[in-house]
Amino acid sequence: MRFKMVHENYNVSDLERSLRFYKEALGLEEVRRKSTDDFTIVYVKNAESDFELELTWLKDHPQKYDLGECEFHLAFVVDDFEAAHRKHSEMGCICFENEKMGIYFIEDPDGYWLEIIPANR
Repeated sequence: MRFKMVHENYNVSDLERSLRFYKEALGLEEVRRKSTDDFTIVYVKNAESDFELELTWLKDHPQKYDLGECEFHLAFVVDDFEAAHRKHSEMGCICFENEKMGIYFIEDPDGYWLEIIPANR
């Protein structure tokens, strides 16, 4: 029996703001959407991987989610680390840098952390 990871879910308080962030910061594009009267789910990804991020907006939960100590994250490998760092610095979304490890983290509008790793690491 084999299992393939296909997506991670993040609940978001402002779906359009989150879609703009993920497109600008990481080049993730919407690939499909499911909507009801109570929620909207949008799956985003890029051409680099089949893995998808599921962004879920719940009608009755417009406030930010309590993420605890935020000890979880998605990681992205980037081929041009310096250019990515410049872009994320300009966006003001870098929340933590670990120079010894050669990585940094960005934070999305709802407080989720995303690790940025150089490809040559």
